[in-house]
Amino acid sequence: MRIFSGIQPTGDKHLGNYIGAIRQYVASQDEGDSFICIVDLHSITVGYDPEVLRESTISLAALLIASGLEPERCTLFVQSHNSDHPNATWLLSTVASFGELRRMTQFKDKAEQQEFVSVGLFTYPVLQAADILLYQTDAVPVGEDQRQHVELTRDVAERFNSRYGETFVVPRVVIPELGAKITDLQEPAKKMSTTGGTAQGTVLMLDEPGTIRKKIKSAVTDSGREVRRGPGKDGIENLISIMSVATGDTPDAVEARYDGAGYGTFKTDVAEAVVELLGPIQRRYSELRADPAELGRLLAVGADKARAVSGPTLESMYERMGFARP
Repeated sequence: MRIFSGIQPTGDKHLGNYIGAIRQYVASQDEGDSFICIVDLHSITVGYDPEVLRESTISLAALLIASGLEPERCTLFVQSHNSDHPNATWLLSTVASFGELRRMTQFKDKAEQQEFVSVGLFTYPVLQAADILLYQTDAVPVGEDQRQHVELTRDVAERFNSRYGETFVVPRVVIPELGAKITDLQEPAKKMSTTGGTAQGTVLMLDEPGTIRKKIKSAVTDSGREVRRGPGKDGIENLISIMSVATGDTPDAVEARYDGAGYGTFKTDVAEAVVELLGPIQRRYSELRADPAELGRLLAVGADKARAVSGPTLESMYERMGFARP
């Protein structure tokens, strides 16, 4: 089974990103032929800083490898390193309809937040379709907010196959089982985020140990002292989820262990568990950033592996659409 996942390089990655997505990317290496794409071309559809994009792309690549992605076991690559993506996007843009793109709810939501709305933001789903279809993908794990885009990809694949002959595998949407929901430590009703959350309530994957401890120990809880889940205990429930992921224990086991312990002891232990969880990732990340040549080599290997799969698909598209090829 071939699996495709894309992740944007924009924004510092935090504990919620690690628990909700990056861990799943690592696990996908054991589930099938996994393609993980850093989708930097998607990042330029809204306003951005070129230097920040360049740095964040390299940083994310190092962070993904440090988190457990192994270039020998998966195909990890940067989207812009494979020109098959924009080429396939142009071809697929003649198969996707204006009406389909206009109905995309994410375009409507994002367009309302921009002073300048680019054509790229409108055609974003076509590029996403190219990302997926170039690799003859069987399964696309996404959150519910991305289901509409993958459904469009399926429609485009079926329409292309009908017009020009069987060319693409029609991928299926996979909504991963809901894992631990990690929320802002200061506003536990909101998800942890570098854009919509609080700085003090967001634990970054590259935060120093002292910063991690400070953030977790200052997490908003309630006026009680019982370490348990339940109504009115959003802050403690969030910390239980974090502790469960960091230690591998079930939430029930966490509650049992801290029965009667109080919040102070519990917060201290959660902080230490997160420091221990992120420590090896941070050390490996530092090693990779200190050796840019090796990191560049690993990304070049990924790009070569990606092109070896996408190239024949793109050639089939050209041939079946009637282009005279050299």
